[in-house]
Amino acid sequence: MSVNGSGAPASAPKRFLPVSVYLLAFGLFAMGSAEFLLAGVLPVVAADIDVSIAAVGGLITSFAIGVVVGGPPFAILSLRWPRRTALVVTQVAFAGCIGIGLIVGSYPALLISRFAAGLAYAGFFAVAASTAVGLVPPDRAARASGVVVSGLGLAMILGGPVGTLIGYRAGWQGGFWLVIALTLGAAIAVGLTLPPTSAAPNIDVGTELAALRNSRLWLVYAITLLSTAAYMVTFNYLAELLITVTGIAEIWVAPVLVLFGVGAYIGLAIGGRISDRLPHRAMLLGATGIGAASVLLAAGAGTALVVAPLVLLLGVAGFVLNPAIYGRVFALAGAAPTLAGATTVSAFQLGISLVPLLAGLALGAGASITVIPWIGVGLALASVPLIVLENRSDRGDPAASQLNPSAELSAS
Repeated sequence: MSVNGSGAPASAPKRFLPVSVYLLAFGLFAMGSAEFLLAGVLPVVAADIDVSIAAVGGLITSFAIGVVVGGPPFAILSLRWPRRTALVVTQVAFAGCIGIGLIVGSYPALLISRFAAGLAYAGFFAVAASTAVGLVPPDRAARASGVVVSGLGLAMILGGPVGTLIGYRAGWQGGFWLVIALTLGAAIAVGLTLPPTSAAPNIDVGTELAALRNSRLWLVYAITLLSTAAYMVTFNYLAELLITVTGIAEIWVAPVLVLFGVGAYIGLAIGGRISDRLPHRAMLLGATGIGAASVLLAAGAGTALVVAPLVLLLGVAGFVLNPAIYGRVFALAGAAPTLAGATTVSAFQLGISLVPLLAGLALGAGASITVIPWIGVGLALASVPLIVLENRSDRGDPAASQLNPSAELSAS
């Protein structure tokens, strides 16, 4: 089978994405499951290693810090590596770090291993997104990146809950050993099936860094941070809201949380379909949808029949943006797809890391848990003018609007 200049099989039917794109999504599913399942077994981990819940929560923070700081440096380090090598190395490193932490078992070992795993996860995420874009024609770049990110939605729906269930049945380490096995299996599949693409011979670190000086790119990063924090602030405190305000039994909390993951998967599918042609409309739809769903959640939190569908819609709105965000990043930073993609991952994680700070300030001041969705409203609304500004800047630069040929917001 011949491979074209972008790495995409020349004979592949246009309506299908290469199988390697779906394998990259599976790899992100396997690794992302480790991020979501830990929250479900925190009490068990705390009891097993004899630390407080607050201290064991630091394992989540250490992973997040690793993701934030790990992506851009790895992107620079691996610029001249074949993409297949970079992907397999990060997957194997991730599995090894998680495994070492489980074997040693002490709190310091888990803290360090989670940080190192976050570094590897960030590197894989960034390289996978840019690799997927390189495997398809430009008019399907957002869809390909959306499919890769859908692995994260699947980790929310399936990976985290299944890993948590295994953790309570077979010891908290059981879910993580499954993550290791799936990650190594994905690494083998990527190594065997990914076309032998490599970085261009004229790649220069200075050129990559210069691409990040584009002010519109940083507008997209700001949109990423604000919109991610907007939906994650509600998601992270949803269990408390459901129990104390909605009044549902604890056994129903997990199914409602799964609805968010289902919505995320639907949102990624919708966003992947429309973001290649209408990226700014997708971002605007997502931001306003997050705001609307959050307002309705705050107002109707006392009624379970109202809350459940709104949680689904919040997931849809939150993840509609992701393919459009990646599409804009790769359109604006075509000379630095890996470094720009890595910085995007860091922006996502910074948005998630911002959530405990904002929520803690509000709750620490004596606010009710129902104020949390209102914080999401404010963050979502703050991203709207940035989306409009980035769209207007884009219309003035045809070279940066390859994914936005219709100047879509002005036409609405």
